[in-house]
Amino acid sequence: MKRARSFYEIILNVQLENLQLPSEMDDDTSFQMMTFPFIDNEPNASGALVKASGMEPGGNSIMIYFSCDNCSVEQNRVEKAGGKLLKEKFSIGEFGFCSICMDTEGNTFGLHSMS
Repeated sequence: MKRARSFYEIILNVQLENLQLPSEMDDDTSFQMMTFPFIDNEPNASGALVKASGMEPGGNSIMIYFSCDNCSVEQNRVEKAGGKLLKEKFSIGEFGFCSICMDTEGNTFGLHSMS
């Protein structure tokens, strides 16, 4: 994470911030998140560097997240459409909720919602 953080801070000229994990994830020492800054009405891309067990760097490790009103609705459509639900909706504290899925081609993606 240290090397990746330095890389993105240098090329994007930004400072990433460590995200405090929700209390229900305190025991998961393998999970780390650092957020990219997001400024409304400015050209930028937001997101986070995430270190999690089962996700190895390289290959298919960059994950996009699609915004949803309630990610449990979209996650329930994944398997019907031929994909796989890898991790059911979970809390990321004040930052909302996520579901982790795999599409029909083996690409991992996330669903994000605030509710």
